[in-house]
Formats: sequence, structure tokens, C-alpha cells
Amino acid sequence: MIVVAGGAPLGVVNSGTLATDTEVEPKGMIVLFQGDSITDGNRGRTSDPNHIMGHGYAFSIASRWGADFPSTGLVFYNRGISGNKVTQLQARWQSDCLDIHPDVLSILVGINDAALFIEKPVEDSEEVYAQKYEEVYRELLKQAKLQNPKTILVLGLPFLAPVGKFKRKWDAYESIVSKLSARVRKLAVEFDAVLIDFPEVFIEAAKRAPHAYWLWDGIHPTVAGHELMARAWIQQVSRRLKFLRKYF
Repeated sequence: MIVVAGGAPLGVVNSGTLATDTEVEPKGMIVLFQGDSITDGNRGRTSDPNHIMGHGYAFSIASRWGADFPSTGLVFYNRGISGNKVTQLQARWQSDCLDIHPDVLSILVGINDAALFIEKPVEDSEEVYAQKYEEVYRELLKQAKLQNPKTILVLGLPFLAPVGKFKRKWDAYESIVSKLSARVRKLAVEFDAVLIDFPEVFIEAAKRAPHAYWLWDGIHPTVAGHELMARAWIQQVSRRLKFLRKYF
């Protein structure tokens, strides 16, 4: 039984510094997806298992993994909340992360932090703003690792495409997103996390179809875009969890 709880292969994606492959059996694992609307995917807020994972990449990963490696005690949680910034993850970290005790913790956050910087200008410079983002993000990872040093961390880089309003402010958005991404890369090395280079995934995808085909408004993926994210996630995490290599 699988419990799902609430709340054309890609090329190689740069995953940062990875430790030696972990020998882990797909039994009794708790997998938690955290982030903003991209992770939220309009997920249900009840225990209804038909909707609880939302309609995005987290759903695709959980459905594939869960169907191919059925195991009692395998539990997937989606705790993404639309609009969240890293400080909002921090405010709910105890209940929506630590209390769940994840074995695999996947985080994608940053695009709302970037939007705040551009749309509601703050006094901080880009570097100072990115530093504050990094400090809060680091604290979240420290708490997760302190609770369970064996937790596998998976950090996704924030991304966007020159579509709609983002095309009109492309230079500004690209600059701050790149600054935040650099901080996530740094944290991935510091915490020996799996790094998912989502920006590179969509750069490569744009060679095959227009940006809006994958990211309809420049930020939120289409069905096809979410599938690319799921493939990239599984590909990189399979370097830690060997049983996921069956997909490649």
C-alpha cells in the first residue's frame, strides 16, 4: 500500500557536488516537497488522496515512484504554498517540515523573493538581499539536518523565462534570480545536497519549442514543463537513490 499524504530523456543536468551513492531501499521513506505555487500545484488541503499532491512535478514524481516501487510506509507530502518566499517557509518550518520527519526533503523557493525585489523595491542591494535569502535558507537546512543528519536534501534552482511581464523586465528579473540561484548553489555544496538546475532544463527545452510552451506565464510550468521538472528531479536524485536509476 502507498500512502500519499497532504498538505525523451534529458541530457545531464549539472548537480553540483554529490557524495558517494547512497545505498537506500525504497521502503518506509517519507518524501517531502516544499516551496511555492510551482510545488503547490493547486494541491488539496484535505486528506483526499485523489488531489493531495496537486497537479505538478511533485505529483508526477510521487505517482511514478510510488507505482514502480510500492512499499508499506512510503509516504509523499506536498507542503508547497502559493506565493511563499523563503521567510514564509521559515515561519511554518516546524509544522510543515520538522514535524513530518522527511527522509528526502525537496525545496524549490526563490521566484517570489525575486518578484518582491523587483515589483516592490526594497532598500537592499541585490547582494545584500541575496545574502539575507541565503541566511534564512541556510537556517532551514541546518534545522532539517540537525533533526536527521541522514536526510537527503534536494535543492531546485529558481527559474523564469522571457514571457509576458517578465519579458518587459527581463534584465532586472534575470539579474536577481541569478543572484539567488548562486546562493542556492553555494548551499548545495555546503550541505552536500542534490542540486536540480531547472533553469538549464528550460533553456534546453526552449531550443525545441517556444518558452511559453513550457512556462506559460514565464514562471508557472505547463503540463509539459512539469514533466521536464519531474524527469530532471528523478535523474539527479537517482545519483543518491540507486533504485530510481531504472528510469535512465
